[in-house]
Amino acid sequence: MYDIIVIGGGHAGCEASLAPARMGLKTLLITSKISRIGHMPCNPSIGGPAKGIVVRELDALGGEMGRNTDKSHIQMRMLNTGKGPAVRALRAQADKVDYPKNMQETLLNQENLTVIEDMVDDLIVEDHQIKGVILENKERIESKAVILTAGTYMKSRVMISSETRISGPDNERPSLGLSDNLRRLGFITLRLKTGTPPRVAIETVDFSKTEPQPGDMECFAFSYDTTEYKPLENQVPCYLTYTNAETHKIIMDNLSKSSMYGAIEKIESRGPRYCPSIEDKIVRFSDKPRHQIFLEPESLHIPEIYVQGLSTSLPRDIQEKIIHTIPGLENCKIVRYAYAIEYDAIEPTQLWPTLESKLVFGLYFAGQVNGTSGYEEAAGQGIMAGINAALKIQKKEPLILHRDEAYIGVMIDDLVTKGTKEPYRLLTSRAEYRLFLRHDNADIRLREYGYKIGLIDEERYKKFNNKVNNIETEKQRLSQVKINPSKSTNEYLDSIESSQLKDGITALNLLKRPEITYHHIIRLLHEEVKLSKEEIEQIEIQVKYEGYLRKTTSQVEKMLKLEEKLIPLDIDYNKILNLAIEAKQKLTLIRPLTIGQAQRISGVNPPDISILLIYLESFYRRRKGVEIDERESACEFIPE
Repeated sequence: MYDIIVIGGGHAGCEASLAPARMGLKTLLITSKISRIGHMPCNPSIGGPAKGIVVRELDALGGEMGRNTDKSHIQMRMLNTGKGPAVRALRAQADKVDYPKNMQETLLNQENLTVIEDMVDDLIVEDHQIKGVILENKERIESKAVILTAGTYMKSRVMISSETRISGPDNERPSLGLSDNLRRLGFITLRLKTGTPPRVAIETVDFSKTEPQPGDMECFAFSYDTTEYKPLENQVPCYLTYTNAETHKIIMDNLSKSSMYGAIEKIESRGPRYCPSIEDKIVRFSDKPRHQIFLEPESLHIPEIYVQGLSTSLPRDIQEKIIHTIPGLENCKIVRYAYAIEYDAIEPTQLWPTLESKLVFGLYFAGQVNGTSGYEEAAGQGIMAGINAALKIQKKEPLILHRDEAYIGVMIDDLVTKGTKEPYRLLTSRAEYRLFLRHDNADIRLREYGYKIGLIDEERYKKFNNKVNNIETEKQRLSQVKINPSKSTNEYLDSIESSQLKDGITALNLLKRPEITYHHIIRLLHEEVKLSKEEIEQIEIQVKYEGYLRKTTSQVEKMLKLEEKLIPLDIDYNKILNLAIEAKQKLTLIRPLTIGQAQRISGVNPPDISILLIYLESFYRRRKGVEIDERESACEFIPE
């Protein structure tokens, strides 16, 4: 008997099993192969726009992906450094061998966590309550909760042109019966697809015809607790090259041979909009004379290059012709051909914001099985499913991150409120409060949560509190220190192309100038820098963006008022007069917990929200034991 069983050892499964084990619950991870835990079947990169911030959020909560990436990377870059802090993000090229090896070591040495090799064939469900799992050999294992992180393995098939075979990624065994059994329980499933590009032998690439893309010559880390950095000179560069007219002609001439364009009849799956195959790019962007191709090393231990941007399901001989038209790859040898893969996923609107299913109590879903794409999105869901399953067993309040608190919160809210018809990918544009959701402040946003639920220990929490105190103390000090105009002061301001002072000004107000840095202030005060790089960065951002942050705070406060307006689960939307038919259908299907969630449902319009608010007012008046005068008037929440 276990407290929690986790099915699947991918990136969602790793975080989903580590979190409850670290919270003191007896946890079991069931995976097809221990050697494939944390495996990276696609590009071994971690991070990027929005995704990199998710990894920081994971670390702030007490997750493992950030720490493992810091140990396993072969290149690290901070993206969008020329833009504002809201879109900056860290990206690492992880080592395809070292990353899973380090993750496996972490899981196998984790207290309260047992890992076994097997395949789950079915779930034990009694009276809509999960009771455990049934293995392929019909062995039954009981538990109080189950977290399903099956990734892209449910009824998966690999496709290269008209050739198809039942297989998971990288020739792994698929799960053939699980999705049928989920449908038997009443779950609605989707058919999705994704793909991967070819890999080529590194010694056959002519890098002189490409543009080097080196890592940053500055120490960065995903984890707030990383103190040892890999030598910068040991980083491995990536390389940039391009397709051309010849490449595009070969693709268009052979389009009918692609799995996605006619080679397989009645294909049901939908591919990722924001990571399309090369065929999709050529068809959808026919006006583009070329497309970027990144050549990314997969590992220091494997002499292979990942050809990023060339995902395809065209036949092998056509893949050869295509790749040999690309500068630097004219004579390259393909060691693994590209393929497309389609698989079953569940409709995520069947989940509560805790990622527990609405149909079976105690059954949680996380990762690509929920219709997402990407290692980071999977890991973010994994840790939240693990945390909430553990909190429920401990009879504690769930942890639901709001849209102003984390990209993880944005993603989960999007999934359970709006659903998806194609592999979901996090983007900065999905977050309306992205100025709050920055790379630099993930710990300030989330570390308190990690500490309260037991994933952040006293030492790490003390370090965090010291950082926060240092930032606030220094901001207070700068608000009281005055810099007066003098010859030396104005000469220095001239030297850094800042206007001279005519009157005295506080150091804090001077720091608000775009061209002034904290180091300039310290120089003007004739002091030494005593704060860390992260503390200085936090002070500069909070001071310079104070006006924008205040405006966003006002927007968030309005949103939180709607989130506080709860909707009873037993409400009958069909009894609400004048509510649009589509709104009734969507509200009944999704069962939003708050007015805030309800107004984000596609098909529920402002008039529907107004009607719902007025109905709730009378609903609570009728409900026995609820004092309506203790609640705010519904009219205050009606959108303008």
